[in-house]
Amino acid sequence: MSSGVDSSVAASLYAKEFPRVQGLFMSNWNQLDSERCLEEDWKDVQKVCDQLKIPLEQASFEKEYWLDVFEPMIVGYAKGITPNPDINCNRYVKFGRLIEYVAQKYNKERWWLVTGHYSRILTDVSTGAPHLLRSFYKKKDQSYYLSQINPNVLHNVLLPIGHFTKPEVRDMAHNLALPVADKPDSTGLCFVNPTQGNFQDFLRNFITETPGKIITEDGKVWGDHDGLWNFTIGQKCGISMPQGDPKYKGTWFVSEKRYETNEVVIVRGGDNEKLFKSVVYVDAFKTLEDGMDLKSFNVSELTVQYRSLQEPSSVKSITKGKDDKFVFELTQKRRAIAQGQYLGVYHGDRCLGSGVIEFVE
Repeated sequence: MSSGVDSSVAASLYAKEFPRVQGLFMSNWNQLDSERCLEEDWKDVQKVCDQLKIPLEQASFEKEYWLDVFEPMIVGYAKGITPNPDINCNRYVKFGRLIEYVAQKYNKERWWLVTGHYSRILTDVSTGAPHLLRSFYKKKDQSYYLSQINPNVLHNVLLPIGHFTKPEVRDMAHNLALPVADKPDSTGLCFVNPTQGNFQDFLRNFITETPGKIITEDGKVWGDHDGLWNFTIGQKCGISMPQGDPKYKGTWFVSEKRYETNEVVIVRGGDNEKLFKSVVYVDAFKTLEDGMDLKSFNVSELTVQYRSLQEPSSVKSITKGKDDKFVFELTQKRRAIAQGQYLGVYHGDRCLGSGVIEFVE
């Protein structure tokens, strides 16, 4: 239970039907700048559990979060790529270490872990295998963030919120008079306090500045940067260009990060062709079913996405490389695909898995 409305409603749905429901609150980041928020969330969870008349415990996985989520994220940004800590948090902590914790505690009993994620787990009637699907309410779908979890845990996970819309969940919370019924949805990462500055300011505490140049494709230098980690492919470059010069007039965007020379390349216009790519090289692809072969699916029925809640892209071809490497060719070019992002693969609403983007062209 995170103290949000989704996990609180999920707890209420099972507390009404089953006698041995127990709330569990995780404290995975307990630094001084976020301690106040953690305490407030803990108090909210206590209020909900008191009202539902279910026991509550708190478990800390700070070490696992630091080693498996936070440090790899910092290393990724330091290299200039765009990592996704939310996906790794689900893989290693929420559906990794937490699952191990519950399994050890109830090793002689039948148990399930219920969460408030907007996704669904449905059983294939022909094989009996659990499949991860998009939520019914596509505006809040979180299946992309679950695309790297161990498929073996799906048998013990319940995702009831994925079968409802967000307005329905809010209505249920109000009907139950839950104390968090009007609590805003959480945004951002748990370790970034929005009152302490933006994400780049936060990263400066952990990454050494590596100054470089901001250039246009003709090689002309237009400014300096403190590190490639300050930029994401497709974002506005944030520097003033000479609007009186027709050659450089307009708004400029980041099209490339050159790791060898530590340069940021910018192009004019948010729809510049240099921002669009159609061939994606993926490493460490992980499927959500043991033994799954992507080649067994009709490629024309597959879609991919490299961010959550974006319009899926259809696939033209898939080439299998060594180990867990794949090359995906999209039917149309897509904007601002960045190294380090995860490419999620779908067959209809079913999420088949994902892998790390290592190169695009």
